[in-house]
Amino acid sequence: MVDRVTRLMEVPKQIRNIGVAAHIDHGKTTFSDNLLSGAGMMSEELAGKKLELDFHEDEQERGITIDSANVSMVHEFEDKEFLINLIDTPGHVDFGGDVTRAMRAVDGAIVLICASEGVMPQTETVLRQALKENVKPVLFINKVDRLMKELKLTPQQMQERFVRYITHINKLIRQLAPEEFKEKWQVKVEDGSVAFGSAFHNWGMSLPYMQKKGLSFKDIIDAYSQGEENWKELKKKAPLHEVVLNMVITHLPGPVDAQKYRIPRIWHGELDSEDGKTLIDCNPKGQLFFVITKVVIDPQAGEICAGRLFGGTMKKGEEVYLNVAKDKARVQQVYIYNGAKKEIVDNVPAGNIIGIAGVKNGLPGETITLEKAEPFEKLSHLFEPVVTKAIEAKQPSDLPKLIEVLRQVQKEDPTIVIEINEETGEHLMHGMGELHLEVIENRIKSEKGVEVKTSPPIVVYREAIQKESPEIEGKSPNKHNKMYIIVEPLEEDIAQSIKDKKIPEGRFKKKNEVVIGALREIGWDAKSAGNVKAVCNGNMFIDQTRGIVHIGEIMEMVLDMFEDVMKAGPLAKEPCINVMVQLMDCKLHEDAIHRGPAQLYPAVRESLRGALMQAGPVLFEPLQIIRIEAPTDYMGELSKLVSSKRGQLLSMEQEGELTIIMAKMPVGELIGWSNDLRSASAGRGSSSLVDQMFERLPGELQDKIRNQIVSRKGLSEGRLGA
Repeated sequence: MVDRVTRLMEVPKQIRNIGVAAHIDHGKTTFSDNLLSGAGMMSEELAGKKLELDFHEDEQERGITIDSANVSMVHEFEDKEFLINLIDTPGHVDFGGDVTRAMRAVDGAIVLICASEGVMPQTETVLRQALKENVKPVLFINKVDRLMKELKLTPQQMQERFVRYITHINKLIRQLAPEEFKEKWQVKVEDGSVAFGSAFHNWGMSLPYMQKKGLSFKDIIDAYSQGEENWKELKKKAPLHEVVLNMVITHLPGPVDAQKYRIPRIWHGELDSEDGKTLIDCNPKGQLFFVITKVVIDPQAGEICAGRLFGGTMKKGEEVYLNVAKDKARVQQVYIYNGAKKEIVDNVPAGNIIGIAGVKNGLPGETITLEKAEPFEKLSHLFEPVVTKAIEAKQPSDLPKLIEVLRQVQKEDPTIVIEINEETGEHLMHGMGELHLEVIENRIKSEKGVEVKTSPPIVVYREAIQKESPEIEGKSPNKHNKMYIIVEPLEEDIAQSIKDKKIPEGRFKKKNEVVIGALREIGWDAKSAGNVKAVCNGNMFIDQTRGIVHIGEIMEMVLDMFEDVMKAGPLAKEPCINVMVQLMDCKLHEDAIHRGPAQLYPAVRESLRGALMQAGPVLFEPLQIIRIEAPTDYMGELSKLVSSKRGQLLSMEQEGELTIIMAKMPVGELIGWSNDLRSASAGRGSSSLVDQMFERLPGELQDKIRNQIVSRKGLSEGRLGA
C-alpha cells in the first residue's frame, strides 16, 4: 500500500487534496470512515461505527469531531489510480479554526448536508471558509434514508427538497466565490457535482453513476420499502466510496491546476519571481514551500507538523528555515498518511499533504522554506475568541508543567489564544465559547495530566472612539523628541475591507499595492493610500509627516507602540478596534543615541493614549447572532429568554413543528446559555452561532463594566491613562 501511495505522489495530475466540511452532526466522520473502508484501509463492519478519524477520547465520548484528521487513500477510476489526501474537519463552531486551517491545505471540499435538516448556519460558515481560500466545493446530501424511513416523503417531495438545498448552496457560491468562479463552480445534479446517499448505510448515488450502472431513484425507494435486507443490497450496487471518489476525481482539481489560481490569493510575493513560478507550477524541483496547518503532539515522535507542500521536495535530514518564527530547524522525519497511520519516507514532492517531525517552533500558518522567502498569508479565523478563563495549577509544583502544556495547547489549537504572565503567574485562555474552553480544560486534565482550577468565564470587550481628537503632543523623558498624533474613527468601508481581508494586517515597509488598490476602490487618492504603514487588529496607522530626515530610523519603534496601545487601550486595557491613527509631525534629536526606544516609546505612548482619551472613548461588547431551534410550543418561553438577556429578536420562522429564531445576543449574557436554553425548552431546543460582531455597549452599562474590568485586572485609575 505504501508503495502505491509513494508512487502516486510523484504524479501531481493524479493527486486530489480534499477536505470534508459540514455542520455539526451531519455525519462527516461516519462518511470519511466509509471512504476509508471502501479504499481498503479499514474493515467494512467497523465503518461508520469505529469513527477512525476521532482519535481523542473526548471526541468519541462527546460524539463530535474536535480536531481535523489527515488520511491518504488510493482509488481507481477509468483504469487509472488516483491518490486522495483527505482531511476530516470538525463541524462545531467552537472548533471552526481547524476548518480554516484544513482549507489552506486542500484544493477541493466535499460540503456535506443532512437531507432532513438542510443548509445550516455552520454549513454556510464552512463554505465561506473554503471559498475564502479559493477551494472548489462539491455537494453530498447525506442521511437520505431518513426522508424515507422517518419522514415518509414521496419521490416528488424528496426531489423538491434536493432542489431547494442545491439552489441554496449555489446562491452562497455566487455570493462568496471569487468573481471568475461564481458561475463555474455552481453544483449540478446533471454533471454529477452533486451526490446523495446515506453514510450510515454506506451507499451513494450520482446521476452519472446511475446512468453508468442502469440504476434509478425508484430502486432506492423500493429497497427501503422492502425491509432491511434489501437496503443492505444498496451498498453493493452503489458503494458510497466509489460514487463520492469518482465525483472528487471528475470535479475537483489536482494541485497543478489549483495552484495556478490559489497561489495569487494566499501568497503575496512576486508571482514572476523564481519562487512565484515554483508555486504556480507546483514544481518539485524549485524552492521548498511547506505550510503547517496542524501540530499534533505524538507521545513517541514528539511534535509532528502536518501541512501542505506547495513547492519543492521535502527531504529527511534537511535544514529548513521558519519564516514567521525566523528560526532554523532540521527535518528529522518525513511522514505520509496511510489511513490514519503515519509511514516514514525519505522524501516527498510538491502537491501533497504530509507530516514532518523535528521542527520545534512550528505553529499552524508557518511557512517553511530552505532559505528566507515571502511567507504565505497568515491563517485567520472568521470569528475572534471572545470568552476568557484564568487558569492555574492546583499544585504550585506543577506550574512549569502547566506552562509547557499551555504552549502545546496553543500549537495544537491556535484559535485558543494563551497569555502567559510569568510575573503574576496568571495564565489566560481566550476561546470561541464556553464549550471550546471546557474541552481544552478537560484535555489539560485528562491527556496532559495536570490538575488545574479555572475562573468563571470572562467576556472580552473592545475599546473604540466616537470622534476625531485634537492634535496631542507626546514628549520623550529627555524632552528632546516630540510626537504629534491625531486619532479618529475608521471609515466603515475600510473597517469592512480589513474584516473581509481585502486589506491585509501587518506592517508595510514599502508601498503595498494590495492596500493601495483596496483604498483606491473606497475613494482614497494613491498618495494617502501609500502612507499607510501598518494595520493591527483592525486599526490603521498612517504617516502624514513631511520632510523628517530620520523618520525611516524611528518608524519601527513608533509602530511597536502603536501595536502596544492598540492591544491594550487607555480605558480598561482592552484591545482597540476601528481606530485610525495619524502621525502628523515629529521633532527628533539630531543624535541617534538620544532617540532610542527608551526615549521614543514613552513619547508615542503618551501622545497616542492622550489622543484616544480626547476622542470620546467607549467600550464595545461582543454580540453573536444565534439561530435557535425548538418545538413551536416553547416559542413564548424562548422569546422571554432572549429578551431577559438583552437579546434582540431578528426573525422567527416556522418549519413544520419547529420554530427557528434568529437573535442577536450579547456574549456577556450568554454564560450558562446552554442550561438556560435546556430549561426553557424542556431539553428540546438547540442553538448555533451564525455571526459575530462588536457593537457599542449601552450607555448605562459603560461605567459599570469598565469598573468591573479595572478592578478585575487590578488597575489603578492613575495607571490607566498613563
